[in-house]
Amino acid sequence: MNQRGRAWIELNLDHLLHNVKQIRNLIPANCAVMPAVKANAYGHGAVLIARALQEAGINDFCVACADEAIELREAGITGQILILGYTSPYQFPDLVSYSLTQTALDISYARLLNDYGQPINVHIGIDTGMHRLGERSDNIEAICDIWRLTNLKITGVFSHLCVSDGRSKAKKTFTLEQIKQFNQLVKALHQRGLGGFKTHIQGSYGILNYPFLRYDYVRPGIALYGVLSSEGDKVAANVDLRPVLSLKSLITSIKTLYPGESAGYGLTYTAAEERKTAAVSIGYADGIPRELSNRGYALVNGHEAPIIGRICMDQLMLDISNIPTVSSGDEAVFIGCSGRREITAAAFADRANTISNEVLSRLGSRLKRICTD
Repeated sequence: MNQRGRAWIELNLDHLLHNVKQIRNLIPANCAVMPAVKANAYGHGAVLIARALQEAGINDFCVACADEAIELREAGITGQILILGYTSPYQFPDLVSYSLTQTALDISYARLLNDYGQPINVHIGIDTGMHRLGERSDNIEAICDIWRLTNLKITGVFSHLCVSDGRSKAKKTFTLEQIKQFNQLVKALHQRGLGGFKTHIQGSYGILNYPFLRYDYVRPGIALYGVLSSEGDKVAANVDLRPVLSLKSLITSIKTLYPGESAGYGLTYTAAEERKTAAVSIGYADGIPRELSNRGYALVNGHEAPIIGRICMDQLMLDISNIPTVSSGDEAVFIGCSGRREITAAAFADRANTISNEVLSRLGSRLKRICTD
């Protein structure tokens, strides 16, 4: 009897730890891994993933917001937790009580943090070309002014590479210019007698395409989970990444659709000939993009089963006409392996005209996360 529910995620923690080793093999020996476990660890389950990583000796993590950091602390995660994004002043007390590290988004935000009146751990965000968050790298006086704010304990300086996934000459040139600007800033800070801070700039593609960089931390996100953002992405490093996550559901009902009959909301699919169909207990509320209506597919017993009709909130339908011996209770695999076939997260995302980062991070909370190692 199935005990995994209507739809679920399977997590291979052996693959997670394998990916950590692969990343560590690429970076300098004295560089620490600071995994990105934001967005519920890219849909994998933040507490579950952080616990596994901490047991493997990782003590630094980064998240997007204070609530994500608090969840980790309350689950017993120790060490440094860096909040990469904005924290509202009403949550400044949480930064102190939970011993969190906040990004100083710019000089004005740093002053707001300082005005809270209690010591707060801070990494200063530096804008080297993405122009999203961070004080501009050439605004050295403003950055030094942050150091003069007496309630801020500055333990890090970092930036973010915005086209490090690109392999074109133009994107490589832009990335190297970002690195140059960051290095020049760090040097200027040291020349002014400011030290005692850690540095980091590489996310997943920064690690995979520029592994020669020498900073104190790397921030792997999508690569940590054994996935690349897009189908066909090429990287410079020779690395063996293994997917951590599989997404599965149950076939709950099998029907015959006769010629000329239509199925689903809006009747967007009509059978040209007799077809065998299966209802599956997963839908867009679980994270299956509605964009895959009449264009995506799942794997059933090692065979491809096209999605037919509109994907519903909680269910969808598959055409199983060409698959022998399908029964209610069989698994439908949307990401992962079935028999000799596999759907990668990147291939799944490509069908939905997006990237695997988005697909994984939108997987719903009602999906049970199950460790299979």
